[in-house]
Amino acid sequence: MSTLQMDFDLGPEGGLRALNSWLHGNTSLAPLPKVRVLNPDGAHAIACGADAPFEIDVMGHAGYYVAGMNKHAKVTVHGNASTGAAENMMSGEVRIKGFASTSAGASAHGGCLIVEGDASLRCGISLKGGDIVVGGNVGSFSAFMAQAGRLVICGDAGEALGDSLYEAVIYVRGKVASLGADARFEDMTPADLAGLQALLTLAGFPHDPAEFRKVASARSLYHWNADANQEY
Repeated sequence: MSTLQMDFDLGPEGGLRALNSWLHGNTSLAPLPKVRVLNPDGAHAIACGADAPFEIDVMGHAGYYVAGMNKHAKVTVHGNASTGAAENMMSGEVRIKGFASTSAGASAHGGCLIVEGDASLRCGISLKGGDIVVGGNVGSFSAFMAQAGRLVICGDAGEALGDSLYEAVIYVRGKVASLGADARFEDMTPADLAGLQALLTLAGFPHDPAEFRKVASARSLYHWNADANQEY
């Protein structure tokens, strides 16, 4: 691990642009320095589009799209994150030490988003292959139209969990207000238990995988049914 460190203070005007420009322009440094973001104060698009295995610590709360389009980097937000944290992430790891607002991990193709607190509405919407582990609760319509990947919920889930789910899988430990269209509970397999244990270990959560239930797609929405009269 690199002992070098770069500090970026987002307080002065232009601080955010300087941070992101530096991250985009220094992907080939060896070794890569650790990056510390000071005084983020809810700025939007912090560390957006990182494309190298940087280790980035955001020392406070982040605004919209923190670590959006992340590739390879390990980003830790030492606070809360607003809408779209780790949106469209490709790889790497993003950890929110506090709470995440709407659409955390939306459209993530790879990597792992870890939210230590609660996540709001539409967590993992249109998930495309990434993993999301939430230590607390998630809001309604989480994993809506999730196509691939895994969503782990260590707390409770709001209404319409997994609505219009495709091949993504949800593991939920707490109560579920309701399942969405075409989502159903299924039995956990040995592969589910092993994969879930690996995700919980990565996230640092001590739960027993046997405490979780699996939600998957019933696959009845894959093909248009003219006789369904719009009722599913």
